[in-house]
Parts: sequence; C-alpha cells; structure tokens
Amino acid sequence: MVKRTGGALLLSLRIDRTSNRLVTTQLCTAIRDIILSGGLNAGERLPASRTLAKDLGVSRTTVIDVFERLAAEGLIESRTGAGTYVSDVLKDNRPAPPAATGNTTQPQAHQPRLSRSIMRASEMFLERLPHEPRAFTTAMPAFDAFPLALWSRQVSKHWRDQRDVVMGYSDPHGYAPLRRAIASHLRANRGIACEPEQIFIVGGAQQAFYLIGSLLLDPNDKVWFENPGAIGARNCLAACGARLIPVPVDGSGIVVEEGRRLAPDFRLAFVTPSHQQPLGSTMSLERRFSLLQAAEDANALIIEDDYDGEFRYGGHPQPTLKSVDATGRVIYVGTFSKTLFPALRLGYFLSPPALVDVFNQVTDAFLQGVPSSNQAVVASFMEEGHFAAHIRRMRKIYAERHQVLCDAAKQYLHGLLEIVPTDTGLHTIGLLPRRFSESKVAEAARARGITVAPIERFSIAPTGTNGLVLGFSGIKPPDIVAGVRTLGEVLDRLDKAIP
Repeated sequence: MVKRTGGALLLSLRIDRTSNRLVTTQLCTAIRDIILSGGLNAGERLPASRTLAKDLGVSRTTVIDVFERLAAEGLIESRTGAGTYVSDVLKDNRPAPPAATGNTTQPQAHQPRLSRSIMRASEMFLERLPHEPRAFTTAMPAFDAFPLALWSRQVSKHWRDQRDVVMGYSDPHGYAPLRRAIASHLRANRGIACEPEQIFIVGGAQQAFYLIGSLLLDPNDKVWFENPGAIGARNCLAACGARLIPVPVDGSGIVVEEGRRLAPDFRLAFVTPSHQQPLGSTMSLERRFSLLQAAEDANALIIEDDYDGEFRYGGHPQPTLKSVDATGRVIYVGTFSKTLFPALRLGYFLSPPALVDVFNQVTDAFLQGVPSSNQAVVASFMEEGHFAAHIRRMRKIYAERHQVLCDAAKQYLHGLLEIVPTDTGLHTIGLLPRRFSESKVAEAARARGITVAPIERFSIAPTGTNGLVLGFSGIKPPDIVAGVRTLGEVLDRLDKAIP
C-alpha cells in the first residue's frame, strides 16, 4: 500500500482537456519541466503510476507511457521493487538557472559571444510587421484568387510519383525540371538569355541574398544599397559583414553618380530596377547602362532583385537589368513568394557564367536543397502553362485593386495623403504632408487594425520623403475601400490634434 501512495506530490500538474495536444504529451512535458527546473531533486521518488493516474484522472497506461518516455530521455529511472526516481545523473548536470540580478541590462556570464558582423547588423533589425491579408499589408499576393483546386491536383499527381523523388534528399542545386522551366520562362518573358545550369533553387530570395553575400563579401566590403531599400536584403547583407552605402533613389532609379562619389571602390550593388522597393519607380534604361558601367569600372557585381516585376499592368515592361548585362556583372534573383504564395519558401538566382562552378561547389558542400516536392509541383505548374495564365490573371486583378485604392483615396484622403500611382507590383506609396509623423500615423493606424509601413523604416539614412508604403494586392476591393476610409479617419484625427 505504501508503495502505491508514496512519492512526491505533483499537485501543480494540470491536464487541459480542451487542448489539441495529446494528454500523454501534456503530462510528459509538464513532468520534464518540473525536473529540469529543480522542482524534483535527483534521487527523489515519483508517485506510483496508479497513484498519479488517480490524482490526475487519467489512465494508468498513459502514466506508464510517460514514465517510459522520461526514462528513455535519462531523466528518471525505475528501480525494481522500489519505485521510480529522478535520475542521479541530474545531481551534478542539471542546467543552472541564471542568477537573479537587479540590473536587467547586465549580461549574464554564460551569454554566448556573437560575431561582430551580426552584432553590428542587429542594430538595424526591426520588429517584423504583421503578415496578414488586411489593409495595407505589403508583399501579400491575392490568396483569394489563387487557383487552389488546380494546385491541389498538381500536388496529388506529384505525390503519386516515385518515392525516392518525393521523399528523398533534394539536389542542392535545384530540381532539374524546375531549373529548365525557370530558364525557359526567363528567356521568353524576361528577355534573359540563360541556361538551366545557371539557375540555383533556394529557400526564398533572402536565402539567395545571404548566400551571395557570404560568397562574395569580406567584412566591411562596401555595398551600394538603395536608400530607401528592401529590408530583407539589407538585413542579409549586413549579417554577412557588408558596409552598406546608402545611395539615394530618384524617379529613374539608383543615382549612380552619387554612388560613385560615396564609394567608388564598391564590391557589390543591390538594386530593384523593375519596381523600386519601396518607392515604386522603374529604373531607366540610361541609368541601367550607367550602373553596369560603374560595376565594370570597379570590378564589382550587382544583385538584381526582381521580386514583383512580373506584374506590370501599365504598358510594356522595361527590360531586366540582367537582359542588358553583356559582361556577366549581374546576379538575378527571383521568388515565387509573390507570383504564387509565400508558404512555398521557394526562390532562385541566376549566376553569371564565371560563378557557376563556385556556386556548384558551395551548394554541394553545405546545402541540402529545397524540398523536391514543392519544386516538382511548381515545375509541372509552369510546364503545363498554368503559371503564365496565373500571372496574366493576377496582373488584371492587381490593376483593378490599384485603381480601387486610387479612387478611394480621392474620396477619403484628399489633403491628407497623396497616393502615388504605380503600374507595377503589389504596393505603392502615399506621401504625407510634413505636419504628419510617419511613425505616429503607423502606430495610430495599427490601433485601428490596418498596417501601413513608414518609408523611414526602409531607410538607412534620411531620405527627405515623408510617406507610407501601402500594399493593395492581398485584399479585396471592398476591404481596400474600408481601409482607406479608416486611414482617412486616423489622419483626420491626428491632423486636428496638431497644434
């Protein structure tokens, strides 16, 4: 009788019957936490399985299963005829909790030392904006218009393929049919002459930026970076140790002559020629040739981020920078996060011929590749013509939503926010009168359930532009109108409060 009712009292254990987590998992996690936090000492006896089961109102089988799991982890041990005890191994090896201190800014003695590059880069890392399909979240495709039934059939068809293709290790360079499909698409639709061997598939554009930066940059190498510019790329290159040189942007794109003045010995340049992120301008052909010449003079390379250039709905698109690159200076980066959907985590980059071998060597050495299942579905989607049809349809939808935004702004934002029309992509900007603070507007808008990003958030140095970045692609027209109306109310209230 003593054996059944003895052992530690575990009255703090609670089972949430409404949770989706299994009771076994809840109980195992709770006892593990008690042991590791010091709530049970090494050598202390646990209640018998019958006793604990009765206390918690669970089956004895559940408790036995939990004890077996914890014993397999080495946290408890069963002694024949004596019961179950906390393992003696924890007597000297239990992780020590951090010492309490009145100074919360004082670093703990065990805090790991970070690299200089990441410590410096972390100074510019910002809190992540909400990624919800609401007014006016940026970089959000139209989920409501995605051909999900068609996509599901493609997925189902692929998962009936050979198991080694579906479940095995991926080619670190990328799934061959997808590389061929992308190369064909770039030749036909983006004017880029390329071969499949130059295409490398990665887990999104940001992995491409980090991989390229790691390969090409030494600490403190100078990188021309559009100011304002893309936050994700900025973070990746800074984490690689780059010294980012903020180069201003005008209506024709990055101001090359200013870049030459600030850092003539730059190693790399990052640009978004098709739809400048975030201001929305398109780089002129003259400026493109000027940038290529600057890279030639400095023996530098250029990253072209073509994140939403597929969605041009106002006239014929400008050629990509890569398409006029005659000397192999441009590394072209694309993503399916905007053209399809972000959860794919699928991007790619096009290497100049001179770097193909080294990218092959690097990816072979330490990348396992993106899941082949996603790659195979996208390849099939492209090969059967669905991708091209989807792009054409999305162009029309985004053009309509952009027009709804402009029309609603005329009705509700007159004198408060000037929407700058665009003819490409998923977002535009609105210019604020100088009397408004970007950050205060964004904060007040967030309180009303809408997301607007201050332009200063994208800036390394002051730009002189006072405004907000507004995404319109991911929400239906009625929600765009409602969002504009709410934003107008926010601005009107702030305006009346200005002395």
